[in-house]
Amino acid sequence: MSAVNSAKTPKLRLPDAELNGLLSTKVCELSLRIEGTSLEKQINKLYHELENAGIYFKPGAYLSDEWGCPQKVPVIGVPFYLANSSLSLLEKQFTGVEAETEAEALMYLRHEAGHAFNYAYRLYTQIGWQRLFGQFSEPYQEQYRTKPFNAAFVRHLPGWYAQKHPDDDFAETFAVWLTPGSTWREIYAGTPAISKLLYVEKVATRYGHKTPRVTSGSLDRPVRDIDLTLGDYYKALWEDHCSGFTLPEIINGDLCRLFPDSSGRPAIEGLQVARGTILREVNNWTGLDRHILMSLINTLLEKIRSQDLKISPENITSQISKMSVFVTVLAMNYQFTGSFI
Repeated sequence: MSAVNSAKTPKLRLPDAELNGLLSTKVCELSLRIEGTSLEKQINKLYHELENAGIYFKPGAYLSDEWGCPQKVPVIGVPFYLANSSLSLLEKQFTGVEAETEAEALMYLRHEAGHAFNYAYRLYTQIGWQRLFGQFSEPYQEQYRTKPFNAAFVRHLPGWYAQKHPDDDFAETFAVWLTPGSTWREIYAGTPAISKLLYVEKVATRYGHKTPRVTSGSLDRPVRDIDLTLGDYYKALWEDHCSGFTLPEIINGDLCRLFPDSSGRPAIEGLQVARGTILREVNNWTGLDRHILMSLINTLLEKIRSQDLKISPENITSQISKMSVFVTVLAMNYQFTGSFI
């Protein structure tokens, strides 16, 4: 399909017949469902964890374009690509990041369950909640400045996510409290975060057996409303989030210093394989939005390709590590100045 056939688009690896069939089908017509998939098992595991924690509220789940919980609606949105193994592969091929493992999916489910629990009992309206987490009405911004290792916040999802918004602070705290085997009392003892965890335990005990005050509401982009072919969907995703930035030419010299070998394999080959790992690690430690980070990495890879930089076989591991450090420095510069350079 020409909709996604671009020199900047990662190469696809699905068989041509399956690929063409998928890309020409509208997302709403893919006949996707949670029932009978590994997603259903993971959601049931979440429900079991909630019951073991004394919470009998079970948030519903639906397929959407990304992880989420519609504002003030106690239901969990799950990325549709997790409902089909071919779509999970396609997600990796287009974004450079592998679909979530079962363990990672459970981490997201616990986080979204925290949002759902908050909304179901309207905890965010209570003075105690606001005193600990802040005002729910604070503007919600996709790009947020982090303070790494801030002891006032728990650490659950990558990227210091609890620092994004008071609502996410509660959801992350809930997820840490809910995780089986979590030794949160020891880990967060003596930190400001322990008060938040104890609050979660208190409200879980208070509301765990009560009927939710809110049970329904409008959903955020369910798959039934995504009236794009899968090809057009990924084309739009690529253009909006992954196509790259304009960086000053001075950075070309930095890349040449990073990859000084005059012979060997093209550096782009090894870096494309490591792209997802670099993105995950830099996002984890800097908190920079993954879409912005992916655009940065894609821009750097395109510059490396255009300069035909090389890596000697014996230097591949160390050079990829140096590239990760380089991307981290650019990401932190962006976090604190609003510009990579």
